[in-house]
Amino acid sequence: MPHVFEVSELTRSVRDVIESEFPFVWVRGQVVNLSRPGSGHLYFSLRDAEASLAVVWFRGAQGGKALAGGGRYDPLTGEVYETSLAESLADGMEVRVAGRLTVYAPRGAYQLVAELVQEVGEGRLWQEFEALKKDLAAKGYFDQGRKRALPRHPTRVAVVTAPTGAAVRDFIRIGRERGHGAAVRVYPTLVQGDAAPVGIVRAMLRAVADDWAEVVVLIRGGGSLEDLWAFNTVEVAKAIFASPLPVVTGVGHEVDVTIADMVADVRAATPSHAAQLLWPERAMLAQRLDDVEMAMGRAASRLLAARERELAVLARGLAWLSPARRLERLEAGLASAAGRLSRAGEGWLGGLSRGLEQTAGRLSRRFGPQSLEARREALSRRAAALENAWKMFEADREHRLALAAARLAGLDPKAPLARGYSLTTLARTGKFLRRAGDARPGDKLDIMVYEGRVRAEVVPDDGAPPSGETA
Repeated sequence: MPHVFEVSELTRSVRDVIESEFPFVWVRGQVVNLSRPGSGHLYFSLRDAEASLAVVWFRGAQGGKALAGGGRYDPLTGEVYETSLAESLADGMEVRVAGRLTVYAPRGAYQLVAELVQEVGEGRLWQEFEALKKDLAAKGYFDQGRKRALPRHPTRVAVVTAPTGAAVRDFIRIGRERGHGAAVRVYPTLVQGDAAPVGIVRAMLRAVADDWAEVVVLIRGGGSLEDLWAFNTVEVAKAIFASPLPVVTGVGHEVDVTIADMVADVRAATPSHAAQLLWPERAMLAQRLDDVEMAMGRAASRLLAARERELAVLARGLAWLSPARRLERLEAGLASAAGRLSRAGEGWLGGLSRGLEQTAGRLSRRFGPQSLEARREALSRRAAALENAWKMFEADREHRLALAAARLAGLDPKAPLARGYSLTTLARTGKFLRRAGDARPGDKLDIMVYEGRVRAEVVPDDGAPPSGETA
């Protein structure tokens, strides 16, 4: 029976082999996924176009050896420097790392334990990238408000890329498996090197000038920061910004973010992802079609049920309004009315007969011989009472008239005038003069006596005789 390894036993064996075969190696790559925990150790990955390697740079290996006069030096290379690269290390930098390979048992993954890390020149590219990003952001190239939505299920797609690369093959392969089917035109161009930016811009201009595509797709496979630098140029950024068609970018791997990605209307993680963004899966479309079909079936069933209910209501209404039913209802109503009329006539005649009998009895009691005699006696008594009442009324009225005449004579305003009194009116106010203080010198007075009127004027009390005028 072959030997069965325990996991830890196999991991130790692999680690022994790796550490013995690679006791010290130099590796070059781009820094990605840099992590700085509180322990001071640095964890990152080195990546190139096809692979990635985990690296741990322990704190004790980051600073080198201190010099007596200040500064530090690297014991492996003898290089003297002011600060360690560990302080400025950042994602996107191209570095060379020297160290030993080992296996990290808890994850079962091999990693490089760094003893020395050196920058190899890509730091300048990263600084240029940050400067261009800041400049374009200030000009509004990255504003979300200007970015357009992709057309739904596009049928004409222009692809700007290298015609023989894996990116275009992956894009077309994914596109064939998705959506309703579409035509793809490849506008070939270089996607790496100094001539790539101009080629990319020309290909995009051709795609727009053809006035055929609904969307432009700009794709390229993965690579280092230097390999992808054509997509970090101002020329490509301006071409994407000025494009009248929506632009989708799928440059590099998911962790690669270029200036072109930031300017584009939609950024895909990879070329394959760009195809996935443009077209939905056919299985999803089939499922959606099934959902729509079932929904239509349910809607049709509800519609038919509603129409059946309406038809039943209309049928009942039509039966109620049919001539035969109407005649039946009229005949039933006529028979009911005839019965009510017959009963009402009999009741009316009976009531009329009883009323006549009662009226005849009342007339007999009221106008018979005994009634007439009683009425005569009552009339005689009332005539005598009326005559007595009239005499008393006449005497009372004569007495009241005499009292009123006497009272009226007492209220005659001229009666006091006959006894020598007078009524004096102040012309200024038109009121009767009741107090001497109400009159002022010069006031006109109108004095009424029993027979006639006298006009006078108030003079100061200086002993002169008063003047007057008789009206």
